[in-house]
Amino acid sequence: MQVSFRPAQAAAAGAAAFLAALAGGLLVWLRFSPRPLAVLLRVLSERDGRRTSRAMARHVPEGISEVLDQQYLSHHAHTYLDVFFPEKAADGLRLPTIVWIHGGGWISGNKNDVGNYLRILASYGFTTVGVDYSLAHVRRYPAPVRQSAAALRYLTHNADRLHIDTERLVLAGDSAGAQIAAQLALVISDPDYARKLGIASPITPDRLRAVLLHCGAYDLSLAGADHGGNRHYLRTVLWSYTGAKDYLERPYVALASVARHVDGKFPPAFVSAGNADPLLPHSLGLVTALKAKGSVVEEFFPETDAGLGHQYQFNLELEASRRVLELSVEFLRGRTA
Repeated sequence: MQVSFRPAQAAAAGAAAFLAALAGGLLVWLRFSPRPLAVLLRVLSERDGRRTSRAMARHVPEGISEVLDQQYLSHHAHTYLDVFFPEKAADGLRLPTIVWIHGGGWISGNKNDVGNYLRILASYGFTTVGVDYSLAHVRRYPAPVRQSAAALRYLTHNADRLHIDTERLVLAGDSAGAQIAAQLALVISDPDYARKLGIASPITPDRLRAVLLHCGAYDLSLAGADHGGNRHYLRTVLWSYTGAKDYLERPYVALASVARHVDGKFPPAFVSAGNADPLLPHSLGLVTALKAKGSVVEEFFPETDAGLGHQYQFNLELEASRRVLELSVEFLRGRTA
């Protein structure tokens, strides 16, 4: 008796053909859109952000008050901020204020990722603010810069209620958030740059006392960091963020390369990155550019045998991470005294 396997073989062949067509279609899609890969990267990044936040929770001290989910732009989704300050702060007492813009490659992340770190910073006598902004799949560059400017404006209008000292403001950020913070600092310190970008400064330059920048990308040409998987990752997220595959050819996008536009008016900066961070050349380049322009800059690039990766500052189990926190607090206190 003969048994025919042709239907099963045909089904397998059909499935293989379907998968091949699907893979081929995906490859074609990837040539014309960053969205498929950006979605995957967003999922992975958000998972890592939640994990990092949970790990920091054990380091959060008691005695921190918080005002959460304040909408700084009405009728706009994703425009909320959280505020943290010491419980002992009297009503109406204004404290030096650190406004932190979260990272996530412009395509992922939210203010909750840095909330525990901001609670820790607040315990040193600061008001700290975590700012949400629209991600690349919702709004493209330079929307996060414009929204962050609106957040600063909101804070100045609600200073008493939120313990904001509007004369002692600091912009801070990690990864993509560091790039956004640095770009907003340029808007505030350089009127000509603000005009070119089309974003009005939300405060006068004297109110911005300093910037605190961790592991950011400050040169979109990726000079010094253009290798391997990091190159493909950065090109994907920048394509998603800017809406242009040829973003390097767009003069408007070129304004996002902060290291190429800083001058002596840029506020005092504290810049740090890990020695195994693929974006380390960006931080080194920014420090070099600031020094060349005569700007005040402090740096911390720790050397360890094990290597410190991207966003090392959030792993407070590491000695180098605790050290950069100490140095950051010293810098912030000195600049907001």
